[in-house]
Amino acid sequence: MSPEVLTVAMFGTLVVAVALGHPLAYTLAGVATLFGLIDNGFNVPMLFNMYANQCWGIMDNYVLVAIPLFIFMAQLLDRSKVAEKLFESLYIVLGSVKGGLGLAVVVVCTVFAATTGIIGASVVAMGLLATPALLEKGYDKAMTSGIICAAGTLGILIPPSIMMVVYGGLTGLKETSVGNLFAGAVIPGLILSTLYFVYILVRCTMNPRVGPPISKEEADRYSSAQKWAMTMKSLVPPLALIFMVMGTILAGVATPTEAAGLGALGAFLLAAANRKLTWKMLKECSYATMRTTAMVMMLFIGGKFFSSVFLRMGGGDVVADLLIGSGLSRWTIVFIMMLIVFIMGMFVDWAAILLVTVPIFMPIVLELEIDPLWFSMLMCVNLQTSFLTPPFGYALFYFAGVAPKGYDMMTIYKGILPFVALQLIGLLLMTVFPALVTWLPDLFFGR
Repeated sequence: MSPEVLTVAMFGTLVVAVALGHPLAYTLAGVATLFGLIDNGFNVPMLFNMYANQCWGIMDNYVLVAIPLFIFMAQLLDRSKVAEKLFESLYIVLGSVKGGLGLAVVVVCTVFAATTGIIGASVVAMGLLATPALLEKGYDKAMTSGIICAAGTLGILIPPSIMMVVYGGLTGLKETSVGNLFAGAVIPGLILSTLYFVYILVRCTMNPRVGPPISKEEADRYSSAQKWAMTMKSLVPPLALIFMVMGTILAGVATPTEAAGLGALGAFLLAAANRKLTWKMLKECSYATMRTTAMVMMLFIGGKFFSSVFLRMGGGDVVADLLIGSGLSRWTIVFIMMLIVFIMGMFVDWAAILLVTVPIFMPIVLELEIDPLWFSMLMCVNLQTSFLTPPFGYALFYFAGVAPKGYDMMTIYKGILPFVALQLIGLLLMTVFPALVTWLPDLFFGR
C-alpha cells in the first residue's frame, strides 16, 4: 500500500475514532498499532520494540520532570486562595471604573497564569469566585462568561506553561528549548491580556450597561492608602513566586525543571503562610497531581506512538511534498498549517494536536528556513483558541460546570466570540512582527 493511501487512511481512522468518543490516548495508540502492523507486514515483535524504545525515550526525558512539579505548584496555589485574595483587593481598587470588575478578572488571571501553567484551575476558580460578583453588579451574562473563559486560558500560554514543556520535549531542538519557549511566550501572553483589558474597557465605556461600576459608597469604604496596602499584600506573594520561577530561568541560574522544583517549594511556603497547609490538602494536591500527570503522559505516549508510525511509513514526507512541492509561498504554507491547527482545535485536545502536528510540521518549517521558535509561538498562540472554539472548547465546559443557574451553552458561545477574534488579532500581530516573539529569547539566551 502506498504512503499516500496509508496517510489518508490513518488520519481518516483517527478522526472517526475521536468522533465516536473513544479516549484520545488509547485512540492514538490503537490507530498507530493498526497501521504500524499494516505497514510492516504484521511484524509484531518489530512494532513492540519500536514502542518500547519510544516509551524509554519519553521516560528518560529530563525536561518532562517539570510537568508534575508545575502541576503540583498549581494545585497548591489553587487551594491556598491566592487568586481569591487578589480578586478581593482589585474588586475595590478597580470596581469604581466602568468594566472594572471585568478588568480585575483579567489582571488576576494574568497573575495566576504566571504561577500555574494549567487552565482548569484558573477557569474554575474565577468561575466560582467572580461570576456571582459580576452578575450581582449587573454585568452582561455573555460577556461575563467570555471574560472568565478567555482570561482563564492565559495559563496555557504565559510561562510557566505545561504546553511549552510538552512542546520543548517534542521537538528536541535548541531553538525551541523550554527556556526559549518560556522567554518567547512572555510578550505574546501579555499582548493577549492587554487586548482583553482594552476590549473590556472600551466596550464598557461605550455601553456601561454591560459592565457597570460598583456603587460609590462601596468604593469609598477604603482610603487610598488602605487600597494600596490591600493590593500590595495580595500581589507581592504571587509576584515573588513568578520571580522565583521565571527569574531563575531567564537569568540562566536554573533549568526549567529546576525552576519547577523551586516553584513547587514556593507554592508550599505560600500555602503555609496563608494557613491553608494541612495533611488533607497535601494529600488532595498529590492525588490531583498524580491523576493529571498520568493523563498527560498517557497522551504523550499515545501521541509518540502515532507520530513514530506515521513518520516511519512516509506520512511526513507525503505532507511535506504536498506543501513544499505545491509551489506555494512560505506565507501561504504557514497560513495553511495555522488553519489546520485552528480547525483541529475545535474538536481535539491541545496535547493531541501538538503530538500529531509538531513532528509533521517542524521538518517543513526547517526545510523552508523559517525560524522554528517564531513558528512554535504561532502554534501556541493559535492553540489558545482551541479552549474557546465550539463545539469542544474545554474552557467553555469548565465554566459551564461551575456557572450559576440560568446559563446555557449558547450564551457562553456568544460571550467568547469577541475574545476568539482578539486571539486571532494577537496571532496576526505575532505573524507581522516576529520580534514580539524573538526579542526576549535573543536578549536572555543570545539565540
